Amino acid sequence: MELLKGIHHVTAITSSAEENYQFFTYVLGMRLVKKTVNQDDIQTYHLFFADDKGSAGTDVTFFDFPGIPKGQHGTNEIAITAFRVPNDEALAYWEKRFTRLNVKHEGIQEQFGKKVLPFVDFDNQQYQLISDEHNQGVASGTPWQTGPIPLEYAITGLGPVTIRIADFDFFQQVLERVFQFTLTASDGNTHLFEVAEGGNGASVIIIHDEASPTGRQGYGTVHHVAFRVEDKEALVAWQERIEAFGFQTSGFVDRYFFGSLYTRVAPQILFELATDGPGFMGDEPYETLGEKLSLPPFFEEKRTQIEQLVRPIDTVRSTIQFEKEYE
Repeated sequence: MELLKGIHHVTAITSSAEENYQFFTYVLGMRLVKKTVNQDDIQTYHLFFADDKGSAGTDVTFFDFPGIPKGQHGTNEIAITAFRVPNDEALAYWEKRFTRLNVKHEGIQEQFGKKVLPFVDFDNQQYQLISDEHNQGVASGTPWQTGPIPLEYAITGLGPVTIRIADFDFFQQVLERVFQFTLTASDGNTHLFEVAEGGNGASVIIIHDEASPTGRQGYGTVHHVAFRVEDKEALVAWQERIEAFGFQTSGFVDRYFFGSLYTRVAPQILFELATDGPGFMGDEPYETLGEKLSLPPFFEEKRTQIEQLVRPIDTVRSTIQFEKEYE
């Protein structure tokens, strides 16, 4: 049985696709590599922000469900999405940048021997930057080459995903027995689990939290986290394994950009396994990734309907020459 290869992507919910695009492009300097729609709700945008090449393990994605209420943070929640930066010096750059741009942050801290910088966006979606300075394990991606952030400080991929859970003993069994994670460190009620090569790109942080109210999904919260597998063959093998432990799965789902398998592993905690390919450059050239409304072939016949349902968003960046912002 092949181990999971690390984190594939995190999908969250935003109140505004337009503000979300502005924040990730101009504040965080991540590249919009795909502007498409939720394949299960075609009136909803699905935006994918990633590294320069749209590599697996670097993308955070967003739905903007019309009319959805604001979420509530709490326990039984995929709570915090982390992004990797090259080193501790990069965190110092981001701390100054966030202060200048009025992005709420908590200052540089330390977690399991790594420097981190927690912050939130306009929806109070919770994130943190994590330094790769002392990291070993799964390699990160390539920073957006023509974006506004100096390459030596830029975000390169996803770091550990933090989950708050009420029934820690059960969830530990799920991670270790079903998904083959290893508990590598603990600090009070906070626990670090790693898989495969480990490191920032293949870790989850679990906070045992019985005191907080149960989280409520809505904008400003995470919808699901996905983990990497090589291909459809590996995905089918994982489906058999997960179902053998008594969990229901979605079965194989063709998302065009990758293959998927979904399973709910605890109350409100949805895991996805996703293949590394085919990727995001099959229908758009590298130079203009994310600039048009991209639809998988099985939705092309509905393009006119979909374009009437979703409002236009100008995401053209190939005509913009960004100046690197050193503060």
